[in-house]
Amino acid sequence: MHVVATAGHVDHGKSTLVRALTGMEPDRLAEERRRGLTIELGYAWTTLPSGERVAFVDVPGHERFLRTTLAGVGPVPAVLFVVAADEGWMPQSEEHLIALRTLGVRLGLLAITRADLADPAPALEDSRARLAEAGLGEAEALAVSGRTGEGLDELRAALDRLVAALPAPDIEAPVRLWIDRAFTVRGSGTVVTGTLPAGRVSTGDELELDGERVRVRGMESLKEPVTSVAGVARVAVNLRGRIAPERGQALVTPDAWYPADLVDVRVSPAVALPASVVAHVGSAAVACQVRPLGPGVARLRLARPLPLHLGDVLLLRDPGAQQQHDAHGVSRVRAGATVLDVRPPALRRRGAARERAHALAHASADAASLLRTHLLLRERDLIAMGCPPRTRPVLADWHADPEHWAGLAARLPEIVRRHAARDPLEPGMPLAAARHALGLPDHRLVAALVRPPLTLADGRIMTGRMVGGPGSLPAPVALAVRRLLAELAGSPFRAPEAGRLAELGLGPRELAAAVRAGALLRVADGVVLPPDADERAAALLATLPQPFTVGQARTALRTTRRAAVPLLEHLDGKGLTERLDDVHRRCRPTGSPGGS
Repeated sequence: MHVVATAGHVDHGKSTLVRALTGMEPDRLAEERRRGLTIELGYAWTTLPSGERVAFVDVPGHERFLRTTLAGVGPVPAVLFVVAADEGWMPQSEEHLIALRTLGVRLGLLAITRADLADPAPALEDSRARLAEAGLGEAEALAVSGRTGEGLDELRAALDRLVAALPAPDIEAPVRLWIDRAFTVRGSGTVVTGTLPAGRVSTGDELELDGERVRVRGMESLKEPVTSVAGVARVAVNLRGRIAPERGQALVTPDAWYPADLVDVRVSPAVALPASVVAHVGSAAVACQVRPLGPGVARLRLARPLPLHLGDVLLLRDPGAQQQHDAHGVSRVRAGATVLDVRPPALRRRGAARERAHALAHASADAASLLRTHLLLRERDLIAMGCPPRTRPVLADWHADPEHWAGLAARLPEIVRRHAARDPLEPGMPLAAARHALGLPDHRLVAALVRPPLTLADGRIMTGRMVGGPGSLPAPVALAVRRLLAELAGSPFRAPEAGRLAELGLGPRELAAAVRAGALLRVADGVVLPPDADERAAALLATLPQPFTVGQARTALRTTRRAAVPLLEHLDGKGLTERLDDVHRRCRPTGSPGGS
């Protein structure tokens, strides 16, 4: 099916025309019928000569009900614009045209009604010129009379041509159904109605309403029960859930829309906005504060979050304009606002607003533009913002601005080098410290940036110089190690006491650095030996009668029990010796299982 909105001045015959086309009464509410005004959105439908079905969203023409008008034209792609032959173009005709132009509606028909009461030619000529200025220059124009039926057949044929030109909606798109009516039906519960512009809704679907999950219990479209409906369609949805839906809320696909209460927008036309405006999108009308950023761009703070995508168009209305101004043709619709960011960055520094305005002047509604601002975003956030990424992630679901990512990779080696210079005994730079230095939200991103000559081990980033070798030690530590090794040259297995290590300047951190560098061998806490002491000990112990005891090993190695016991356990662990019982060990034969 197709959906067309009607628009035009109050009492210019929109409802009469719809009734003549469809045989249905769009003014269904008692107050509407009594007052002769379409106060709430009404809709009726008919089958065109081609067999296509078209539903009309009949919106009000009275200025007081402008908010409802905007709700009607927002989610539909085409308009039937009505002007009365006997009155011609009126202030609210202009109001509706401005709204249509701002919302980007470019397909429509012009119907000059009451052709039986006055010559339609002047109104037709004037109205066609005005529509052309608003971008609706291709709209067909016809003179009709809802009372006599004049021109209705021609109008139906023109409607067939109009709906044939409408773009095909994306039935795979995420659902956003703006609610224009909400009520309770005895025996069924909560029912909401709206125009589904794209996507598909089926019975049993789980949707989201103002952050709460709801389930579709049943549906009707054009008064017929359906189990599934795809946009564009008028639909009534019976919901299950602990909710109290209101007009202006939206049923959405979970996690597919961003609940935004602060947005950066491009304003068109680039007019000066008042400090407070009302923003209309779909059936929502939300007060917001305006912060101008630069020519044609602004930041809007909404009174409540709305489910938005980049590229959405908000219609901005001045709530403070005087009615007498409207009577003289001054529009209360100030501008349209195209959403460029639904999670804009804070503006704290002096000059930040000016920089942001420059960035927005070159921004577009896509993932690449978002990443230029936010630098790093998760894929789920990009999808919720309406910009699914077209490039591969840099890690898991993280996407990065290419220039920023390359810059991070270039900065990391220098950051690691500076960290090593500040603390040369530190075993590399912890991932957490590097994450903080780079301003990254996830330490895994740092790991993804590690490339040669950097290496990653035990949660620390190291350069090749840090990985090992005496050359990686600071000069004072290297000197102390050389002095220690000189003292151990004659008795390599006699581990120095803690006091002597301290005298040499080898505290716990210095010893740890020396061990990591391979300059010393640690066989137990406080027990350090030359780096090849284990291999030399195993060769010496192999000359003893096998098996041997700890005492025999201690004597052969000319060391103390404090050093002999942990050294033998170290040799066991390396497979150079093996324990036979509580007392005896033996050297493993070369080439035996577990041997070196």
